[in-house]
Amino acid sequence: MVRWSIENTGACSWRWMAENCDQLTADERRVLEFNRSHGVTAGYSISFKDISPRSKGAIGLVAKAGMTQDEVDELWKTSGRDILVMNQIAHLRISTLPFIGPKTLTPRQREVLEWVGEGKTTQDIATILGVSLATVEKHLRLAREMLEAETTAQAVLKASFQNQIFVLET
Repeated sequence: MVRWSIENTGACSWRWMAENCDQLTADERRVLEFNRSHGVTAGYSISFKDISPRSKGAIGLVAKAGMTQDEVDELWKTSGRDILVMNQIAHLRISTLPFIGPKTLTPRQREVLEWVGEGKTTQDIATILGVSLATVEKHLRLAREMLEAETTAQAVLKASFQNQIFVLET
């Protein structure tokens, strides 16, 4: 179902695996057997559309122990739309949470990258912030290093994808 989730958007019954068993790789078959050995045999996968084709969000919904895929599919017929909506709302909320990790930008680095994202030049930013051009360039250099970006444009993109810039402060 991971492969299905990467290649698709929406919801899919785990019946897909049974119907496409001949297309599963050896590794995928091993995962399927591992899951079966732990009673994970029926469910649905939901794959979400993301802002970048290089990122993907998905969730596997595992059925209660003892339920068959037929029972899960019947449940999905009556409640699938509601389940899908609730999971999409959760995904949207989770995907907008600010990044918190070992490589977090300082408030000033965020501010400078946000101004770049707004189309301001380094001279514009220096004037807006009341600092020297060298100070702005230092913040940009440190932000690029922190984000492991080669260019400032790449740093703005990475910071945006990680929800480190344009974040409403609480």
